[in-house]
Amino acid sequence: MPTKDATGPLKGLRVLDLTRVLAGPTCTQMLGDLGAEVIKIERPGAGDDTRGFAPPAMPGTSESAYFVGVNRNKRSVTLDIATPEGQKLIKKLLEDTDILVENFKVGALAKYGMGYEQVHAAFPSIIYCSITGFGQTGPYAPRPGYDALIQGMGGVMSLTGEPGGEPQKVGVPVADLFAGLYGCIGILAALRHRERTGQGQQVDIGMLDTHVAWLANQGMNFLATGENPARLGNQHPNIVPYQVFPTKDGYMVLSIGNDATFKRFCDAFELTHLLADARFATNPARVENRQLVTDTLTPTMRSKPTAEWVDMLEALKIGCGPINTLKEVFADPQVQARGMVVEMMHASGVPVKVIANPVRLSETPADYRVAPPQLGEHTEEILRDLLGVSAREFNKLRDKGIV
Repeated sequence: MPTKDATGPLKGLRVLDLTRVLAGPTCTQMLGDLGAEVIKIERPGAGDDTRGFAPPAMPGTSESAYFVGVNRNKRSVTLDIATPEGQKLIKKLLEDTDILVENFKVGALAKYGMGYEQVHAAFPSIIYCSITGFGQTGPYAPRPGYDALIQGMGGVMSLTGEPGGEPQKVGVPVADLFAGLYGCIGILAALRHRERTGQGQQVDIGMLDTHVAWLANQGMNFLATGENPARLGNQHPNIVPYQVFPTKDGYMVLSIGNDATFKRFCDAFELTHLLADARFATNPARVENRQLVTDTLTPTMRSKPTAEWVDMLEALKIGCGPINTLKEVFADPQVQARGMVVEMMHASGVPVKVIANPVRLSETPADYRVAPPQLGEHTEEILRDLLGVSAREFNKLRDKGIV
């Protein structure tokens, strides 16, 4: 299908995308949204594993919702990189490539002549981003990485779940997503370095590294005390009350971030007597007595329905919010006002909905010019227009199963 010209800040840059599943495709989709031309290399006949991660499929198409979610603004080329002919074509593509992103096991691409050292020697200005489970070095480097595995090894599962309950993973694949986003950040930094020096480099992203990095306040709590933070369910480790409370008709989040806000809450809801109690007077005291605070406030919170609480607390400038289902999220007027769902015309002839890019640039906003592609949708076009492969040569490659 015809595509619009890129308008984003990375317009004019070409990305060779040798990634699959989620971490790598998250990275390359972000680059594509920001204007880069992304050429996604897929296995002939099979493609990215996530094409088969259905149900559900996007209505009117054969594409899984999973695949569609992280593969817009890419053109799909099927190419068998295990063959000499495929490797020759990849190397021709590399001649005009700015960024290569891959998430193969450590050392796997070297046997095809596409390891970092090989690519860097031939094309020293290319930025080569490798996203793996454990990075390029260390005793775990050869191991495969999977989101739930990394969530377990990286500590977040020990922090998530009810006190006394079993460890819990986060409900979306955050290990993959953070690795992809950190990869994008590293690439943007490497682009700045290349702009000054002309020199490319490797961006080495390990999912375990990025997972440890975003342990944030909980990681720092451990470094400060040497003690493993306890699982607290929906409560905050450092602020009380900052948690889920039951209401008359469901649940909500109450976020009281400081003592002044707690006083405002107590004054408004006939709880001023708590302010004279040393166990409630300051946030450190409330953290020390979190169960008492929870038990004391729960009857008050149960007295009104969620919507009424939200209206009253927002008027008092006290942090709060409902716990929405995804149906409610996508119907939310703020989400809709921000345009967080975009429709793109798929090659099957039907529109597909995708979740929008959240990065808002005033002068060069993200654009949506290439719908998530069908497998090999752009193979002939790319080989013809960029590499000069004739129709006769293309047919030979296709007949041999190379494309």
